[in-house]
Amino acid sequence: MPQLGRGRAGLEARPKRIGHKGADALAHGNTAASFDAALSAGVDMIEFDVLPERLDGSGALRLAHDFKDARERTPLTLDEGLAYLAQPQFAQIQIDVDMKLQGYEQRTVDALRRHGLADRALISTMEKPSLTLLRKIAPEIPIGWSFPRAQRDLTEHRLYRWPAYAAIIYYRMRLPRMATKAIREGRVDALMCHWAFVTPRLARAIRDAGGELYIWTVDDAQQIADFERLGIAGVISNDPRLFPAHR
Repeated sequence: MPQLGRGRAGLEARPKRIGHKGADALAHGNTAASFDAALSAGVDMIEFDVLPERLDGSGALRLAHDFKDARERTPLTLDEGLAYLAQPQFAQIQIDVDMKLQGYEQRTVDALRRHGLADRALISTMEKPSLTLLRKIAPEIPIGWSFPRAQRDLTEHRLYRWPAYAAIIYYRMRLPRMATKAIREGRVDALMCHWAFVTPRLARAIRDAGGELYIWTVDDAQQIADFERLGIAGVISNDPRLFPAHR
């Protein structure tokens, strides 16, 4: 199974500190300024989003979380973003390329290889067909299954709050088996999981299966510290200043 390792050299025992969209709380996410802020905050990995111009996966690839985000500014292209992250100051930083849609898997892999970043990249997505294709075309690159398949937190919506809580309870029971099955069958290397679905049982099951658990998106210092004690691969936060001080 492809492995990225656990943090920088000499820090293998601690979970990776991962900046969401770079450091979205400090500078507009998926931008060079946000990547710089994440680097200054001491992250081990930078997560960023890749979105095509069109729903079918065609058109230029941009660093944007959604189409509204892409319309409101002029986002970096994937090539521009990777060229920026290939600079020497980012040499020790791993990257998580989060694909928001299907249809541009090969172009994403080609771009990583072209910029010499495939060996320190993980590709994550909620799209199961993309996971299958990525495993086939890029077996050397770790892939992460993002769960759940949702674009916003439904617990914050008045009408959907209680059904969302019911779904969380249901999948807290089922997810350990679902995730470990996918890992043991070689379909994925990691689970990228929303924090509400994470339990000690899930963390233990994924670790025992030889996989990695990454938790998103946690913006509370105490929650981050609690999750890090579960023996996970990493926590993703909008504000990397919240990570516990290095020991």
